Amino acid sequence: MNSPSKGVLFVFSGPSGVGKDTVLELFLRENPSTVKSISATTRPMREGEVDGRDYFFLTEGRFEQMIAAGQMLEYARYGGSYYGTPRAFVEEELKAGRNVILKIEVQGAFQVRRLMPEAVLIFVMPPSFAELRRRLTGRGTDSQESIRRRLKTAVEEIACAKDYDYIIVNDDLEDACRQLSAVTEAAAHQAKFYENFMKEVHEECLDLQ
Repeated sequence: MNSPSKGVLFVFSGPSGVGKDTVLELFLRENPSTVKSISATTRPMREGEVDGRDYFFLTEGRFEQMIAAGQMLEYARYGGSYYGTPRAFVEEELKAGRNVILKIEVQGAFQVRRLMPEAVLIFVMPPSFAELRRRLTGRGTDSQESIRRRLKTAVEEIACAKDYDYIIVNDDLEDACRQLSAVTEAAAHQAKFYENFMKEVHEECLDLQ
């Protein structure tokens, strides 16, 4: 079966509490040919973390050098530390023909789109805002003030969902995973990813005339 000459970059976003990590974990377990992008950070490595597996751990100076050199697809600063996506890792995986999925916030997603407009953006929605509030409250790990801030941010993020390419509603984990699999399969077969193959077929047609 013919396939694109390179992999497809998928950007995966959604508000806190929507279940992005759980959906993505199940999807990657069932789709081992898709690679999860590894982010870089300047925060200290935590116990049990491995450089190059959990994050690429960089000094602040090195991270800023990479920003200046255009080597970050996207980046932001949270809690005094930089977080971002090294461009080289993503491009190497895509060039090798592997699909890459990048889990980032809305701001970073649009940074990626500006640099790589061929990226496919997927947004995970809760079945309702009330359900999102219930999930955040039910975790029992956040204060009421933290939940309030997260819900306020969720309102802003959900307003941006209309600018994504696909929406997945996480009402049921397995169904959401099936949706994600269907979306990535369909999106990877867009004509724009088959330009080289179509060119080869066209040239073959001309040779046979």
